Amino acid sequence: MTGLSRRRFLTISACAAGLAGRAQAATEITQWRGMALGARVTLTLSHPQAAQIAEEALAEIDRLEDVFSLYRAESALMRLNAAGRLDAPPFELLECLSLCNTVHEATGGLFDPTVQPLWQAYARHYSNQAEAEPHELERARGLVGWSGVSFDAGQVRFAKAGMALTLNGIAQGHIADRIGAMLAERGLRDTLVDTGEFRALGGHPGGGDWPVTLRAAGAHQPGTLGLRDAALAVSAPRGTVFDAEATAGHILDPRSGQPAQTPWRLICVTGRSAALADGLSTGMCLMDRRGMQAALRRFDGMALAHLS
Repeated sequence: MTGLSRRRFLTISACAAGLAGRAQAATEITQWRGMALGARVTLTLSHPQAAQIAEEALAEIDRLEDVFSLYRAESALMRLNAAGRLDAPPFELLECLSLCNTVHEATGGLFDPTVQPLWQAYARHYSNQAEAEPHELERARGLVGWSGVSFDAGQVRFAKAGMALTLNGIAQGHIADRIGAMLAERGLRDTLVDTGEFRALGGHPGGGDWPVTLRAAGAHQPGTLGLRDAALAVSAPRGTVFDAEATAGHILDPRSGQPAQTPWRLICVTGRSAALADGLSTGMCLMDRRGMQAALRRFDGMALAHLS
């Protein structure tokens, strides 16, 4: 990997500065922080055993990073990308790939995790302050195609040598869902999981919804979203860029192999699943309003919460 960060230059905050000002529940509200997939992770909860619960949750996030990370050489994903096949894949990887398939179909193929070779080509050349060579981009384009990925309980495999996956457009949400489910099994309520995408159990411990403020490229968006018993994910087509002029965004069009040419600055999806919201918001960077609504209608409870 190059030195260019894969994580979106996008802040989604639960109005942390305002938490202390609310009426407190019987137990103090505590935030615990860690890292996963190159992004900050925050758990906000109110519970007598908050320290122990947070430690267990952060340990589980660390374990899941060993499945999905593009930063850890021995992660399941990195071993798959290096070899073009992975025997006895972890259940979590298979589950995420199944979600990828669902979102790929719902977005008409615009959500496509096989763009990783293209991403590497752009990152490599722009890190050297040069545009990507046409012949290298053409070669990378030939490796893009979700139909070239097959998977079952025994093996994940690529149809072509050199193919590779990035799950950065869905794995953060998938991890948020899994941690949310883990905490719910422990009986927790009024808890917020932030892995770069949100999963809220209940509302704020002091009353009301979790207030979420969106910010892209350093600018706050007007208004605040309320989150309760739901997930939220955001994509910004130029939240991370390859070039100094901020013209080549990190969302790549699998049809053309080019950075997304889109009028959208920020796309926010809410609903029952952070993974679905994450994948859909990524694919929607390449869609018009009609296409977005058509994709959302395929899923119960998923909605477009913000578009600018």
